[in-house]
Amino acid sequence: MTTTVHTVVDSPCGPLTLAARDGALAGLYMTSQRHRPAQETFGPRDDSLPAFAEAARQLDAYFAGDRTSFDLELTLSGTPFQQRVWAALCEIPYGATVSYGELAVSLGQPSASRAVGLANGKNPISIIVPCHRVIGANGSMTGYGGGLERKRWLLSFERGGPQQPVLA
Repeated sequence: MTTTVHTVVDSPCGPLTLAARDGALAGLYMTSQRHRPAQETFGPRDDSLPAFAEAARQLDAYFAGDRTSFDLELTLSGTPFQQRVWAALCEIPYGATVSYGELAVSLGQPSASRAVGLANGKNPISIIVPCHRVIGANGSMTGYGGGLERKRWLLSFERGGPQQPVLA
């Protein structure tokens, strides 16, 4: 039987809900995030799970500017195409951006930029699986499940830009 539990950690982007399934990180959700599952699907709160402690430690290091990538056991539930997109997101270097079209080309499906965008929007582990690094073909800040203000903040943060507080 699958066991799902959650915890909440603070961040400069506001509170982050971490969800784990069978001991591995399965979700990282911001407040008011589009495609955020209903709270009851997160299971009971469990602040003692080692996966949460490690995720919190790595997130703290990321937000302190000491970490540019994550090394966590993840369990991502999605279609095979979504899984491919999410894996490709993890290959985008810290502070860099790619367009949905460029991501589709890298997956060998140059006409699938819309499908890439939809898969990107369903990413269940934001920040760690860096969907904020995908932008429009013209360089515009396109949709982000956590809101465009957070997307701009994350990209500015990764590029060493000035940091304004993010609304939680």
